[in-house]
This record gives sequence, structure tokens and C-alpha cells, in this order.
Amino acid sequence: MPEGHVLHRAARLQRRRFGGQTVAAESPQGRFSAGADRIDGQRLVTIDANGKHLFYRFDTDDVLHVHLGLFGKFRLQRPPYPEPSQNARLLLSTATDRLHLAGPTTCEVLSPDEVDAVVDRLGPDPILAPADGDQQMIERLGRRSIPIGAAILDQKVVAGLGNVYRSELLFLIGLHPFTRSSTVPDETVKELWRQSVEQLKQGERSGMINTVLPSEVGAPPGTKLERAERLYAYKRHGEPCRRCGDLIRSADIDGRMIWWCPTCQPADGRELAA
Repeated sequence: MPEGHVLHRAARLQRRRFGGQTVAAESPQGRFSAGADRIDGQRLVTIDANGKHLFYRFDTDDVLHVHLGLFGKFRLQRPPYPEPSQNARLLLSTATDRLHLAGPTTCEVLSPDEVDAVVDRLGPDPILAPADGDQQMIERLGRRSIPIGAAILDQKVVAGLGNVYRSELLFLIGLHPFTRSSTVPDETVKELWRQSVEQLKQGERSGMINTVLPSEVGAPPGTKLERAERLYAYKRHGEPCRRCGDLIRSADIDGRMIWWCPTCQPADGRELAA
């Protein structure tokens, strides 16, 4: 599932091509025919993201809400437009561009009040970086007794983090992933929020997740690292830690795998059993 930086980047790039334009809408697959008919011929004012949700705001106050889920994909196309795929849920077209959407978990037309209800269920988004984001995280984590590695995937705690960022962020702040959420000190949560803002904004700009400092893989500052060099922990089970040389470990946490360094993220007695 795409993480928050991907959705914010998609909103920014699509906004350049479709913002302020009247769009034609259709649903070749047929599963969104009523929604497509509703927004067909409307002017798309802007596109924005919150967490893993995209909102296409029209001048009638209709809002197209998209959540890609595990299988959703966008394609941006130029004329001459190819035949849409059989699973094309929605095509949004202008004279110069077409958005091809297939396989989303959610594709629906909402009112502004319904959009507010969706957003109200989410935690703070690091890319939007509300001024009280760290305090919101402190309050939300303080009410949870589950491991921190599970809690920060809960979109009601923080919006936009996925499996890659959670492993990398916990490595960056030196926190063991099985630490009980409610026991994490406020200052550590604040650092987790700060790193989330920094890393997701960087990911939105570059279009990739790259948490590793070039110097730690023997490269000069400013070097664009190869894909295999960009991460500290994620999917590196049994490989040496880039900082200390200990072997990266992994375990199932809430049904998904997580990776960490036992030296850089030491256990201190606050951990829940794996």
C-alpha cells in the first residue's frame, strides 16, 4: 500500500495537470458509473491529500474521495489515449491529460461534511505538519497498550505511515519496536514526530524513501544512493546494521513483519512479547 508521501506527491503532480480544468469522467469497469456521471463536466478546483486519502474538489462542492488500498494504481496519460484496462474504475480526462484509476479500495463522491468526517478519524499527517502534531501523537499513543511498532501503523494515531517508514523511523530514534506505546517518553514521541515530518516531506519531494546518510555507506555527501543502500532496517533481516554491524532482526507484529537493530534499538524492559 502506498505510504503518505506517495499520495501527497500524486496530489501535487495531478493538481498541475488537472487543477482548474473541466473534466470528462467515465467508469469503463462500470462500478463507479453513478459517481462518474455526477462529476462529469464539472470543474476540478484542486486536489489534496491527507494521510493515505486523496480528495478531488469540484466547483459544485462534490468531492471525489480515493483510497488506493493494496491494489489501486494511477496512470497519467497523454493523447492519443490508449484503450483503458478492463479494471479501470475511473477515467478523468481533459483535452491534454487523462487520469486512469484502477483497483482502488475506495472511490466515492462525498459532500464536504462527509470529507470532514473522514479526516476527523485520522491522526496528524506529518506532511501537513500541524503545529500540535507531536502533542496529538503523545495523547493518542498514551491511550494504547500495544507495541509502538503496531501503534504507528494505526492511521488514527498518525496518518500516512506504512510498513517501510515505521521500521526506518523507529531505527532513526533508537526505539525498540515492541516497546509498549503508553510507556514511550514524551520527548521520544516528539522526536518520532520530528523525524516523521522530515522523512515524509523528503520522500514527497524525491518520490522515494531514502533514510540513510551517504557517509554511512561510504559515499560522498549529496550522492544519490542505489536502491539497496537507501534503508537502514526494512527487509534487511540478517544483514549487518549500517551503523553498528550487528545483524538486523525481524518479527511479526500485528500480522506484519517489522525489522530492527538490537544494538541501535536496545530492549530496556518496556517491551511486550513478540
